[in-house]
Amino acid sequence: MTNRRSVLKAMGLGAAATLAYAAPVRAQTVVNWRMQALWDGGTTPQLFEERFVKRVAELTDNAFQIELFSAGQLVPANQAFDAVRGGAFQLMKTFDGYEAGKIPGLAFTSTIPFGFPEADQYEAWFYELGGLELAREAYAPAGLFYIAPTVYGPEPIHSKVPLKTIADLSGKKGRFVGLASTVMGSLGVSVTPLPTNEVYSALDKGVIDLADRGDLSANLEAGLAEVAKYIVMPGPHQPTTASSYVANRGAYEKLPAHFKAALASAARETSAALRQHILVADGKALEEFKAKGVEVTSFSADDVNEARLKVIDVWKSATKNQPNAVKILDSQLAFMKQLGLIA
Repeated sequence: MTNRRSVLKAMGLGAAATLAYAAPVRAQTVVNWRMQALWDGGTTPQLFEERFVKRVAELTDNAFQIELFSAGQLVPANQAFDAVRGGAFQLMKTFDGYEAGKIPGLAFTSTIPFGFPEADQYEAWFYELGGLELAREAYAPAGLFYIAPTVYGPEPIHSKVPLKTIADLSGKKGRFVGLASTVMGSLGVSVTPLPTNEVYSALDKGVIDLADRGDLSANLEAGLAEVAKYIVMPGPHQPTTASSYVANRGAYEKLPAHFKAALASAARETSAALRQHILVADGKALEEFKAKGVEVTSFSADDVNEARLKVIDVWKSATKNQPNAVKILDSQLAFMKQLGLIA
């Protein structure tokens, strides 16, 4: 009897183990999102967005698939905010400053004219001093979730006339957008917020004297060396830049924790990779501009520092006293003082 019970017990255990082993393994559910970026297909920034979605897939064993679209493929670029908010697609790469009219705090999470001169300083504000949380607070009422920034360095000013000092800006006609348009206006520039694709023609025809357009490589490809023989680099209107990954909040909250972590990790990797690429590409582009007869200059540090103090009141005015925007600017001002940028 003892032997029989032992055999039955062993058989029972064996059967249970066999059944457990034979039970089908549940495949991880695949999540499919769509994302529209800021950039045209084939451009360098868009190639880095391709790396971003590929990295998200890698970090989730291909269970999180993001289908990438270039600017305007799903909706016109100026409709992406409302499209993601409404759930037409789940994710966008955007420039927060485009929505600063609706959400004042976003003026300061995209670029700060005469603000942080180093990309690492700006990125440190996001990751070490609560900038991420403040950006998320800004987007939350719209039903959107701010994932992370892509932070990189300065953009140039292209000009038809030489600019040796910031005082030389006064009386000129210029193309700037967002907070930069207000700040440059306070320095005497007559600002026209033209679309990017109209900058070449406006410079060529003399509608404007100077312009912000994009990074040096993109502007070289656009032919600005033909219509503007002077460059100020770095352009103080955009000393550091942050574009951002922003998701539909409902879709984001449904993600498992490791998918959210994959988005955050891939975003930060992309930020560093693009910044390093631009650092190298800018040097090459400047040499090509010079070869085409373009003069490259920069404003002195003392000139920029003096102007920074002058435009603080413009920054404060841009908050429109909205509580989130005030918190963002106060936090950034405190960090600038710590860095010695503001006395």
